[in-house]
Amino acid sequence: MSDYQPEQSLVLSKPVHPQRLLLLFHGVGSSAQDLAQLGKILGHQDPGCMVVSVNAPFPSSVGSGWQWFSVGSVTEENRIRRVSEAMPVFLQCVRYWQGQARVSAADTWLLGFSQGSIMALESLREHSLVAGHILAIAGRLARPLEYASSGTRVTLFHGVNDGVIPMQYSQDACRQLQALGLTASVQTFAGLGHGIDQRVLEALVTVFVDGDDAI
Repeated sequence: MSDYQPEQSLVLSKPVHPQRLLLLFHGVGSSAQDLAQLGKILGHQDPGCMVVSVNAPFPSSVGSGWQWFSVGSVTEENRIRRVSEAMPVFLQCVRYWQGQARVSAADTWLLGFSQGSIMALESLREHSLVAGHILAIAGRLARPLEYASSGTRVTLFHGVNDGVIPMQYSQDACRQLQALGLTASVQTFAGLGHGIDQRVLEALVTVFVDGDDAI
């Protein structure tokens, strides 16, 4: 597994002295550009936040774009191994940008869509805090959690009509996180498939602006 390379990621906002850090992680087959507009909108809400849309490190194995792990012939069993193999590079990525921003894990926000959400949620297995907040859109846990690092607040967002990753996965993840003592909630959106619409955007802005008071 190679080391994380930041060159293709997009720094959307970099205050002189950032107070918090927002990292956005796209889905498989996409790129940092796909979440750039969302990052700009969220960054506009907080001039003290450094915002980076992260480009996944590996070329997609199914078509164009980039990925953290391959979804080719993916199963419940091999997904676990693929996510675990990608996690060291994911953690390198988060720590690299924390170093660039000089921001602590507690003041770091991870926003993931689909595969990016899976990676962000998997980081909860780390025994040291990776991020203070996770915004997980249209994602899932790669496997059941028996442990999760304390101190992370998680908000999940999911379309009711998602045919790629069914909404039930976010609901299950929320229950597991709450059972482990984390502050977690899930918001669902009628008529929405595997994507982000204006309602999700507005919900994201609310959580991002209100912070701890949003859940």
